Amino acid sequence: MHPKPANQSRQIKRHYTPREIVHRVRESFTTRVSKMVCAIFLMFLFVLGLTVFILWLSLRPHRPRFHVQEFSVPGLGQATAFENAQIYFNVTIRNPNEHIGIYYDSMDGSVYYKDQKIGSNQLLFPFYQEPKNTTVVADLLSGEALTVNSQRWTEFMNDRAAGMVVFRLEITSIIRFKISKWSSKHHRAHTNCHVSVGPDGVILPTSRDKRCPVYFT
Repeated sequence: MHPKPANQSRQIKRHYTPREIVHRVRESFTTRVSKMVCAIFLMFLFVLGLTVFILWLSLRPHRPRFHVQEFSVPGLGQATAFENAQIYFNVTIRNPNEHIGIYYDSMDGSVYYKDQKIGSNQLLFPFYQEPKNTTVVADLLSGEALTVNSQRWTEFMNDRAAGMVVFRLEITSIIRFKISKWSSKHHRAHTNCHVSVGPDGVILPTSRDKRCPVYFT
């Protein structure tokens, strides 16, 4: 065997010219700067998205909360009381929003018995409700605002004998949300409160201060 020449056994080492060295340094610096810019941009997008999400959570309008406080049918135990029938109710409306007010452009209340409307009335004139504020709505349905004949009153009496009479109070409102100087479009809010009264015609404890479902159309 013939020994390899010394120049072949040695590893050939490349020598870069000054121009090539400068070019490689520039490429390395550009790559690092590009990575840093991308990292800063991604961090900016993350912070921006998080800020928008937090603002959306804090400024997202929450529906008003309705609770029935009082509901009574005076004279429910009297057979001829239908001639002067009356229904009284008291409802609280809570604006749960921290920074959002609510305009109520109209509000009407109706009372149903077995899904048949027996009375209705306009409840409040247009008003504005401040954030974290509670408004009391009360009304007395009687006369032309309440339609109860002897047959309907007899049904009341029969339910009363069984222990309770169940009504449904529906409140329909046209509302707008107010954020700073901006107001939302109109929303029709429907509130349904199922209320039970006892033999004395007064709301039962199970229905008092009960939160009523609210939905928009």
